[in-house]
Amino acid sequence: MTMHTITPAPQAPAVPSCGRLRPLGLGDVRITGGFWAARQEVNGRHTLDHIGSRLESEGWLPNFDLAVSGGLPAQRRGREFSDSEVYKYLEALAWEIGRTDDDALEERFREVVGRVAAAQEEDGYLNTMFGRPGQGPRWSDLEWGHELYCFGHLFQAAVARERTRPGAGEGLLGIARRAADLVCEVFGPEGRDAICGHAEIEAGLAELSRVTGDRRYLAQARLFVERHGKGTLRDIEWGRKYFQDDVPVREATVLRGHAVRANYLSAGAMDVAVETGDNELQKALRLQWERTIARRTYVTGGQGSHHQDEAFGEDWELPPDRAYSETCAGIGSIMFTWRLLLAGADPRHADLIERTFYNVVATSPAPDGRSFYYANTLHQRVPGAPADPDVTSPRASSSLRAPWFEVSCCPPNVARTLASLDAYVATADSDGIQLHQYAPSEIRTTLDDGRVVAFDVDTDYPADGRVTITHVSDADEPWTLSVRVPAWASGASLRIVSPDFVQQRTVEPGMIEIRHAFRAGDVVELDLPMAPRVSAPDSRIDAVRGCVAIERGPEVLALESVDLAPAGVGDVAAVALAPDAQPVERQGRVWVPVVPLPLDDAAWPYGSPSGDIDAEPIEVPLVPYHEWAQRGPSTMRVWIPSSS
Repeated sequence: MTMHTITPAPQAPAVPSCGRLRPLGLGDVRITGGFWAARQEVNGRHTLDHIGSRLESEGWLPNFDLAVSGGLPAQRRGREFSDSEVYKYLEALAWEIGRTDDDALEERFREVVGRVAAAQEEDGYLNTMFGRPGQGPRWSDLEWGHELYCFGHLFQAAVARERTRPGAGEGLLGIARRAADLVCEVFGPEGRDAICGHAEIEAGLAELSRVTGDRRYLAQARLFVERHGKGTLRDIEWGRKYFQDDVPVREATVLRGHAVRANYLSAGAMDVAVETGDNELQKALRLQWERTIARRTYVTGGQGSHHQDEAFGEDWELPPDRAYSETCAGIGSIMFTWRLLLAGADPRHADLIERTFYNVVATSPAPDGRSFYYANTLHQRVPGAPADPDVTSPRASSSLRAPWFEVSCCPPNVARTLASLDAYVATADSDGIQLHQYAPSEIRTTLDDGRVVAFDVDTDYPADGRVTITHVSDADEPWTLSVRVPAWASGASLRIVSPDFVQQRTVEPGMIEIRHAFRAGDVVELDLPMAPRVSAPDSRIDAVRGCVAIERGPEVLALESVDLAPAGVGDVAAVALAPDAQPVERQGRVWVPVVPLPLDDAAWPYGSPSGDIDAEPIEVPLVPYHEWAQRGPSTMRVWIPSSS
């Protein structure tokens, strides 16, 4: 494993001290336009304001004020984990301030930190739900209380602030360290042998250790990881696998239980494995990822097929109409997968991250950034009802994007992810730069030996598959630029244009290395084939057998009833793809031929096959899945029955 000297640390959510790759953070990479810059703009201008307003109006931020004034527990509002949403909001603010230097956000950040600091107790304890007269004692409900979970998000917020504004002086890092010291005292080797019912503290402690250099925090993270699977939490109706407390992490073969908890734990465990050189644990986590992606992940990259427990199903249990696919689970999957990528440099990890970014993270927020999907179904059977913009929705009950939820973990999770997105674009190693995600961007960094690398990326991806990399500085020595060809992009082409030569060749999926002493003006062009394609499911996924999905580039496409209406068809259930249908691209959209199904609502729904469908096909356009329901209530499906 390669060791990296990283001084100063990249402005990135995860900064391992060793691994095959090191992240390039907000100071090295700046997204300048296109698909993701537009979403970052909305996030910074509208989503953060929306979240801050809701945290105030719902009482979740005023809970900290009540802790100071003595108004708890009588006046407390929100669920037991509502403190964590304030911390995720602070993390999002920290990344956005690092990205934009926004003075108004800086003022807001300091004001919120001041309110949080005032509520911290002398020994470092900080929680508005437990520990005061009339409240449950500290650590009295580790299954459901989320005290340690909340601390994990506090630590990640402090890390974001320290990496983007080292020594800023508002006190958040000190708040986090006092809380972490208390955790180490209470739950350390000589303390209470227990874990939190919702993993998150593990990743928070590991990253806090990296930013402070205090190995006690890493040791405590390792303790928590190793304690999972020993049955220390009470059993519940869904079993201890809900908490990942059924099997030790290093003995598990697949992610299971609550999908967000599982991914957060895996991310933290990967941090521990990397920092302690535990290759056995790393191997176990890689195998778990492999099986989870192969058998328990939706075509969108979403994870979690159970509504009742927000959990993974069994292998191949991926019903589209009951897909839970929580937005937070997708973000947790990115966190885990990114750590695997940094450690091992496998481009398949970047492939999944791309899929999840475009089809889960980008799907959740509305274009105005003020309403969100909590769950991400792949099949909407009935048109949804628009959410009241002034009403807080029960968790995941809204069939259209809703402004806020009683469990509103997803909006601030999306906000912190979009604000830190620049840090997922590229990495470096001792000899070069690896470009993993494609967006118009500027990359300015220094290799481990001091060589300066500077280039611009220009692309209209994913609308167009051409990615142009223009070098803006001269290199005295050769270095290696690696570009990712996604798994779906067979037949891509690569062109290198320099005053000395022009090269062009076909390249296949994987990481393509170009080693050259690049000069200012040298251009590397990657052309990815963007023709829409038909994807068939594994035959063991019973729920979608006989159906296909249409994809274009990294985007999964969907059929909406809005686009069937001009043909006199009111529901996506009333059509199937025409025999031997092939998607075509026209007028900026992907079109497919469909045929009406011979439906008889009064008939017994079981019997002999109906035979060939001989109706005339009609062409209908599809919509990128992340845009569905933006034109009003509709029925929708990703997996379309085939009439072949």
